[in-house]
Amino acid sequence: MNTREDTGDKKSETAPAPGKTASRAGRNLPAAIGVGVAFGAVLTTGLFFPPFLVLLCAISTGLGSWELASALNKKRDYNLPLTLVTVLAPIPTVSAYIWGFTGLGISCVAVALVLACVTLVVPRKRTASRYKVLRGLILILGWVPLTLGISMVYFSTERGWAGILMILLMAVSNDTFGYIAGVIWGKHPIAPTISPKKSWEGFAGSYLGSAVVACIALSILGQKWYWGIPLAAVMVIASTAGDLVESVFKRRIGIKDMSNILPGHGGMMDRLDSVLFAAAVGCLIFTFVLPL
Repeated sequence: MNTREDTGDKKSETAPAPGKTASRAGRNLPAAIGVGVAFGAVLTTGLFFPPFLVLLCAISTGLGSWELASALNKKRDYNLPLTLVTVLAPIPTVSAYIWGFTGLGISCVAVALVLACVTLVVPRKRTASRYKVLRGLILILGWVPLTLGISMVYFSTERGWAGILMILLMAVSNDTFGYIAGVIWGKHPIAPTISPKKSWEGFAGSYLGSAVVACIALSILGQKWYWGIPLAAVMVIASTAGDLVESVFKRRIGIKDMSNILPGHGGMMDRLDSVLFAAAVGCLIFTFVLPL
């Protein structure tokens, strides 16, 4: 979920490949649309076959964590154990679906302890201090396994599929309306030094699209439709925060994309940046504030 003329700020800041044309947003738009549609179709399929969605989230957690660890190793010489990070990171996500918040909390702590012991006790050459390495591990676990784990806790509930579907629909409308508004009217950047192509006009478009979807969905689900107005505001703010956090990370690290595994998007984290925050916040709201 993001104000998507801002897709140019990070989803594909790199120049288009020879023979390819970039959109005004600065990315290979056909490839990006294809990946986005495929991703959405897979996620929607998983809503009606929970084991498949859990597996997809576990794979996404592993890949996202690998990308973050790889960036820290390459640019900051943290020398984190990439294979171990990739294998252990999905454990909290799966545990959250099976055992809820208790499983999520215990598994996050357990994985953190194992990674910390292996990283700091086993001799490894690095220039980064132990404090920075521990901070990097906490960043990875809090950014990916924890946020996706929160979504899995809610998905495991009786009507979790409905809330996740609503979040996905809001994400699509957020992307679409934000992109259109940003490209056509975007003139006033939200954070020019962090993400210069993310505009207030795109933000307004994202909010409008999300609010319309939220109001309609809540009405269909038997809830008071007007709760969609503040819900959309919170979701769009969380989405934008996710975008900005990744933009800050990449600028400080000195990279343009987390990886190149997703054509038109970059890496898994380039696709999940805003969704992770928005989905976690939305699931917490549906769990404790606005049960569906």
